Amino acid sequence: MAPRTALAPDPHGPGGRLQPLDDAGTPLGPPEKVPDLAAAVAAREAAEHSRWVWAATDSAYAPLLPRLPDRLARCHDLRLVEALLLAHEGRFGAPRSLGAAWSRLRGLPVPDDLPEPGSAEADDGQDTLFAPDRLQLPPGADPLTAVVAVHAEQQRRLAAIADPAARHRFRLLVAAESAGALVAAEIAYDGLPWRADVHDQLLTELLGPRPTVPGAQPRLLADLSVELQQALGGRPFNPDSHTQVLRAFAENGIQLGSTRSWELKGVAHPAAALLIRYKELSRIHAAHGWAWQDAWARGGRFRPEYVVGGVVSGRWASRGGGALQIPRILRRAVVADPGWLLVVADAAQLEPRVLAALSQDAGLARTAAGGDLYEALAANAFQGDRDKAKLGLLGAMYGQTSGDIGPLLNTLRHRYPAAMGYVEAAARTGEDGGVVASRLGRVCPPASAEFLDLTEAPDTAGEAGGRQARARGRFTRNFVIQASAADWALALLAALRRRLGELPTAGPAERPHLVFFQHDEVIVHTPANLADEVAAAVAEAADEARRLVFGDTPVRFPLTTAVVDCYADAK
Repeated sequence: MAPRTALAPDPHGPGGRLQPLDDAGTPLGPPEKVPDLAAAVAAREAAEHSRWVWAATDSAYAPLLPRLPDRLARCHDLRLVEALLLAHEGRFGAPRSLGAAWSRLRGLPVPDDLPEPGSAEADDGQDTLFAPDRLQLPPGADPLTAVVAVHAEQQRRLAAIADPAARHRFRLLVAAESAGALVAAEIAYDGLPWRADVHDQLLTELLGPRPTVPGAQPRLLADLSVELQQALGGRPFNPDSHTQVLRAFAENGIQLGSTRSWELKGVAHPAAALLIRYKELSRIHAAHGWAWQDAWARGGRFRPEYVVGGVVSGRWASRGGGALQIPRILRRAVVADPGWLLVVADAAQLEPRVLAALSQDAGLARTAAGGDLYEALAANAFQGDRDKAKLGLLGAMYGQTSGDIGPLLNTLRHRYPAAMGYVEAAARTGEDGGVVASRLGRVCPPASAEFLDLTEAPDTAGEAGGRQARARGRFTRNFVIQASAADWALALLAALRRRLGELPTAGPAERPHLVFFQHDEVIVHTPANLADEVAAAVAEAADEARRLVFGDTPVRFPLTTAVVDCYADAK
């Protein structure tokens, strides 16, 4: 076991305090006050590769990054671990800050968590990301004392998980979630290479020149708005208003249920194509236009701000900036530095492979052994029809029952009984108001009070209760797959980050580093001479994640990897 060190920064200066701990969280010596926290952390990391224990990575590690000569290997993020443990113990959604955990331990009133920085609930006029009150400690409480005590209590709760195999997997989840926090902080610090000049050229081609008046609509977007109005009779209306658009189409004899693209594509009127194009360009202007560039892509880097575990399935969220999706048309702006390259890797058909590994269905495991899973599935069960194979398997994972999918599901039940039984058991658990968990033990939210009222009371159970039960069943059916896929992705990140740190370089400035992550895709920025080693490290990390999360499974998780100068050339 790596030695552990509790850390509490000084909120008013560069110093802080450290305290060595054993693996159970018991102090091995008195606290040490250091005048330069970054220097003390770097020295201890070089000497013993400690596991750093702190209240939250974004408030403890991120401020140190500019002054650390190299990255820290591992940590224990108390806020993230508290959320995992609370859900595991049936207290999903309870406050998870250091102050909340400390107050529960001491029998004090538990403070609510503060809104995430950048959220609608946060005070956007005040920079609160590193404010000491985010710890939510009661007056007079000592931060280091609280860190040590809460960590020891978390270690006790982890050790109390009765089943040894479940305990081992949950400890893996704790380590992977904390490693993910290190990755998120480092990506925000390093940033994704971003060519503002290319971005500006792309926006100009799509929208016209940048407006000189703040808030004004770009010329081509304004022209498209006029064309749309003329196509619908010339009466002015706001194309950004859902209600006004529906009314304008209705006045021309076209009844629309929504303005979604799939519905508009079925409309023969020329205004439908114009509206689709307007919505596409308007979305780019709003989400990744010049205002976005000013706010998020300064200094030749896009620095996404991720929220680790921000989605209940374990997927990451973001604090704004569109961190989880870069539109394909704008990927031309992501260009490696001179002498560097991008290694872009994404997992092929991840969720169906996760189902095969989870269910231990021998037939589906053979189908998922390699290559195009849907092609193999079509050959085995659907007479070569790939579209039917994909539709059937996705329907099984997402709980779709409408249309012509019934016979496809029956075929899957016959050919892959263990896989279908796995997701259907998860659905029944959800329909009954129960909870399900990922492979490593991340627990889904419990049934709501409204759900229980509708499904348990004899006088109200009926059609509404049935709808609620089926909806929750669809959620739990997919949760076990999506959350287990998130487990694998976290393990991949942790393993890849470690491998990148082990590659021989001339120094930290030449170190390959992760610069982007979204669900099942990673991008590494690397010196060109190390690109092949990085690509090999990605493949090795994916296989290590497979073994760690799913054990001895024949299912493989192949990655499509491209070594490119520009992100747009990866696919």
